[in-house]
Amino acid sequence: MTTGQNSIALHGLAEEKIDMLAATSVLQQQASEIRGQRVNWQSYLQSQMITNEDYNIISEFDHGDAAVREKLIKEKRSQLAKTFLSLLEHVSKDQTIQYVLVMIDDMLQEDSKRVEIFREHSARKKEPVCGQFLNLLNGSDGFIVNMTARIIAKIACWSSELMDSRDLNFYLGWLRDQLKITNNEYMQSVARCLQMMLRIDEYRAAFISVDGISTLLSVLSGRVNFQIQYQLIFCIWVLTFNPKLAERMNKFSVIPILADILSDSVKEKVTRIILAVFRNLIEKPEDKSVSKEHCIAMVQCKVLKQLSILEQRKFDDENIVEDVQFLNEKLQASVQDLSSFDEYATEVKSGRLEWSPVHRSAQFWRENAARLNEKKYELLRILVHLLETSRDALVLSVASYDIGEYVRHYPRGKTVIEQLGGKQLVMQLLSHEDPNVRYEALLAVQKLMVHNWEYLGRQLEKEQNANAGKSPGVLNAKA
Repeated sequence: MTTGQNSIALHGLAEEKIDMLAATSVLQQQASEIRGQRVNWQSYLQSQMITNEDYNIISEFDHGDAAVREKLIKEKRSQLAKTFLSLLEHVSKDQTIQYVLVMIDDMLQEDSKRVEIFREHSARKKEPVCGQFLNLLNGSDGFIVNMTARIIAKIACWSSELMDSRDLNFYLGWLRDQLKITNNEYMQSVARCLQMMLRIDEYRAAFISVDGISTLLSVLSGRVNFQIQYQLIFCIWVLTFNPKLAERMNKFSVIPILADILSDSVKEKVTRIILAVFRNLIEKPEDKSVSKEHCIAMVQCKVLKQLSILEQRKFDDENIVEDVQFLNEKLQASVQDLSSFDEYATEVKSGRLEWSPVHRSAQFWRENAARLNEKKYELLRILVHLLETSRDALVLSVASYDIGEYVRHYPRGKTVIEQLGGKQLVMQLLSHEDPNVRYEALLAVQKLMVHNWEYLGRQLEKEQNANAGKSPGVLNAKA
């Protein structure tokens, strides 16, 4: 199967249009300057750093017009690939390597089929097509490293054969690590490589295996400019064309993170790509219960409110108008079908707990406490995980309360919570710096310790009635 068969059609974003978006990147600006320089190939020949054959090829290619270069590519393609790779291997001057890489990149950009020159050459030598280019990623010159990464992406995506799996994992791991670099001036170029790579389904799976989605979302959770936001969300959008990945995506909290960006975004293209991701998260999963879950998560993240704001704005892009309408219909329908347990489960899975009505409802816990045992205690495991990892006082308070209510309403709840490690974590919160957390942890510990549930229930109801209308500060003082 060729990579062409695996790639997806991207509506409204042709290859040249995406390249236009990246034309202002640091890499492209530097490439423009390097293109204007000239290399004295004669001096390399005289110092015997290159062979006579390589000299003839590179001189003709470098100084010839488009017709001359086209003729060389057709008639001496094997020698041309050999010459380019030989120069990258034997020339040590960074300035010359930069120039050679720009020549290669320009050649491929003119015609994507030219990547076959390198594939055919590597096949004859029985070597991985990107092997020598991958070695350059270990260099210290930022331009050389990132122009090489750009060339690798083109070879990997435009070749008639997929990239070798070992090389692929190394390359995607390298791209992932570049995303983590603070204030990386080549971030646009790194994101551009990912935008290309993730259009191919086999490469998406490999990206997941190197912890790629978590890294994308970690960067998006920080402060990045709108261009990087757009490019990285584009990567997430492309990933969601795979139904299985679309089903798993919100386990990485993609909906809350993108909902936050949507509420702050003033750039139309960022808005457009977020709406496109949300649409895929509803349309692409084959398991309709997952689609429903995604709808509920969007409702809880206040996406409906954002959609109503967007409806008041005028957009030239028809895709935005269609996606707003589609999402509105789906989210409104999900609100109608929403059960209190659906609402609760989605909130817990989002990790963004707050005092929504279901938590304080005694009827909810009487009717649904046992349902927290479903799917091997999935929701309880998440609550326990939040107690262990969250730094948010509100999340810790609500999670403690919920665990206490589960224990109060489910006969074997105490044993289950102990087995999951929840009891120890709640007790640790008794010394938390936040008084609200200490108060809720204390109530939860009481529920874990006391055996006379009926008596405790009456006491708690009295306490809640007595404190009705009082501020949290009053409760804290009492605790």
